[in-house]
Amino acid sequence: MIDLSKMHESLLAGDAKTVVAITKDALAAGVKPEDLLNKHMIPALDEAGRKFEANELFVPELLLIGRAMKQALEIIRPLLAGTGVKPAGRVAIGTVKGDLHDIGKNLVASMLEGGGFEVVDLGVDVGPEKFIAAVKEKDVNLVALSALLTTTMPSIKTVIDKLTEAGVRDKVKVIIGGAPVTQEFADQIGADGYSDNANGAVTIARKLLAA
Repeated sequence: MIDLSKMHESLLAGDAKTVVAITKDALAAGVKPEDLLNKHMIPALDEAGRKFEANELFVPELLLIGRAMKQALEIIRPLLAGTGVKPAGRVAIGTVKGDLHDIGKNLVASMLEGGGFEVVDLGVDVGPEKFIAAVKEKDVNLVALSALLTTTMPSIKTVIDKLTEAGVRDKVKVIIGGAPVTQEFADQIGADGYSDNANGAVTIARKLLAA
């Protein structure tokens, strides 16, 4: 009998090699992919988020956890599609025009993916037209915008304005984040949610799409 408690431990340790091995062994033993995800992987990710907020884990460790989760999801995702299990939502994420920083964006993308969302990662220096195309062509229902510079924060507002002009703003929720971004700024520009950390972004995404 396979010991799935080791999945939890290995994910929190960011041990991708062991996580992948346990994933393969569990599936071979007949564990349902949705059970593996919902009962063992997502709880580990949620605990990692709580530890991060309590300063018991830090960004480098979260990046390792996210990478381990991503490698396991690459194995599980095709099987989930076959069972008809739908993702929690489809998210287009990117760092806005003029901003080339991606560590925070990558971390949020990994945590969202681990949290059961399908993620369309548009990369860095992303103009409004790419976000609009993702909403129209990929059936995205959440847009996540990141900016790490005060000089690129106005680009967040530009994306929201352009989504409105394109007639798709009512089809998506918009969450924003990044070092200089604040809740006050989010309120000013009409974003639906703001978080200063990756775990919070997942929590807000779940609440917005559940509503």
